[in-house]
Amino acid sequence: MPMLLHATLLCLHLLAATLWVGGMAVMHFAVRPAAVQTLEPPLRLAFMAAALGRFFAWVSVAVLLLLASGLAMMLLGGGFAAAHWSVHAMFGIGLAMMAVYGHIRYAAYPRLQRAVSAREWPKAAAQLNAIRQRVALNLALGTGVFVVAVLGRVL
Repeated sequence: MPMLLHATLLCLHLLAATLWVGGMAVMHFAVRPAAVQTLEPPLRLAFMAAALGRFFAWVSVAVLLLLASGLAMMLLGGGFAAAHWSVHAMFGIGLAMMAVYGHIRYAAYPRLQRAVSAREWPKAAAQLNAIRQRVALNLALGTGVFVVAVLGRVL
């Protein structure tokens, strides 16, 4: 594979992964706790629904870039048969993360939006908590992908 093409694909891949995993860390460890600390439940739930909507728009782009760039690098590098075990691990974990994200984005988040719109605060809080739990799972998986990416070749 030409070096410039590989470098470009890898750069796009890393930028997308950083946006997704870093964004989850910011939302989980900074934005949500600050909202809990400073906003009453109705304002907090509406704020988090709006913030998540903006974040998910970016994550959707990042997921598509990750999938496209990862598959392109793998196929241009000789395909799955030629790939190191760490590439298979990253691909598998990435697919699992995409499935979790799909559930968050297309099941839990619409329920959160409906509950906030209807001012059903206990339902909205339950959905936001479900989203938080799945984001924590994806954050752990995403961190694992970074570890495999860095250490996988030497293990």
